Amino acid sequence: MAKHNVADKSPLERPSLASLDQKLAFAKRCSHEGVVAGAKAAAFASIATTVPTLASVRMLPWAKANLNHTAQALIISIVTGAAFFVVADKTVLAAARKNSFNEPSN
Repeated sequence: MAKHNVADKSPLERPSLASLDQKLAFAKRCSHEGVVAGAKAAAFASIATTVPTLASVRMLPWAKANLNHTAQALIISIVTGAAFFVVADKTVLAAARKNSFNEPSN
């Protein structure tokens, strides 16, 4: 089996510095879009989780007896963190998938 080395490639096959910079800029933009979308989803999820959690602790006898402040905070933070990571991951993958077919022309 022949091992391929980067030095064995012809100059036409090696990625240029400009294309690497373009890929890096695209990766930064995709990750930034993911962070922004994840933060929006986390903010919404925290509000959407806080209201029913606090309402159930005040109204339901079982929740009042079994969910202390730590449990309430844990429920809210887990949902918030999960929403952030799921939405951020989906956004980054969607952007990468959308632009993977668009080959940059030099």
